[in-house]
Amino acid sequence: MNIAKTILAAAVAATAFSAPALAQDAELKLPGQCTAASDTHGTDHSAMGNGGMQDNQAGGMDSGMMDMMGMGGVDLEAMPEHVQENMRRMMISMPAMHDGMMNEDADVAFACGMIAHHQGAIDMAQVLLEHGDDEQMIKLAGEIIAAQVGEIERMTIWLAENAN
Repeated sequence: MNIAKTILAAAVAATAFSAPALAQDAELKLPGQCTAASDTHGTDHSAMGNGGMQDNQAGGMDSGMMDMMGMGGVDLEAMPEHVQENMRRMMISMPAMHDGMMNEDADVAFACGMIAHHQGAIDMAQVLLEHGDDEQMIKLAGEIIAAQVGEIERMTIWLAENAN
């Protein structure tokens, strides 16, 4: 078994043990400490997509999010599969990152925003594992997954112990 397959196997194992951190269907769920304070701000994510996959000219991506990223009018369906998958996953993590950073406590806002940010890094690494070919990049993706999962876990524990 070559090094790339070993790293891939380790990444898959890490992913299996961190299912809550990696569960992204239509919305990234931040820890309760992240959403309690930000819910009172009445944030409207309609321009950010709010993690939704709505039909429109951008290949199923919310047009507000695509416009915000400077990609308005881009035919995403014409893009390679890995680009489409990265964009789909980013549409989920970006609104959660925004919500997390809205907390009035700077420490809590940092942890909550970074949890979503790290999830975005994990998502990108998973897309690379699914579509990439270069052994160095595959190895790096596995290392990123392992590091980010551990940091998400650390921040989640900190929030449980320290956030009101």
